[in-house]
Amino acid sequence: MAVANNEQLVPEVPAAGVPDGGMLLDVREAYEWAAGHVPAALHIPLGELGSRAGEVPRDDTIYVICRSGNRSAYAAAALNRAGWSAVNVAGGMQEWAAAGRPMVSETGAAPTVA
Repeated sequence: MAVANNEQLVPEVPAAGVPDGGMLLDVREAYEWAAGHVPAALHIPLGELGSRAGEVPRDDTIYVICRSGNRSAYAAAALNRAGWSAVNVAGGMQEWAAAGRPMVSETGAAPTVA
């Protein structure tokens, strides 16, 4: 499935469709990340992606996630335009949590989606 974003189709998968070990890029803000995130995800807030894009590997498909799937669709579109292979995670961390996928927090409390 794909979602239209900035007049470009962005590939999209549900949270359950992200392969185990897939390269996940979390573009949420720091407080959202601290509340709960995917253990092996790379965290680069959307507003910093332009200046930190060099941290995103180019040799693998990048699964981009945010809270609900909106910010990550913008990020995936931008990455695809710049030569990466990026896929939006539909439903974001809300769907990730609902699917029972692994999460951790930075706060010591049980992980939540902020």
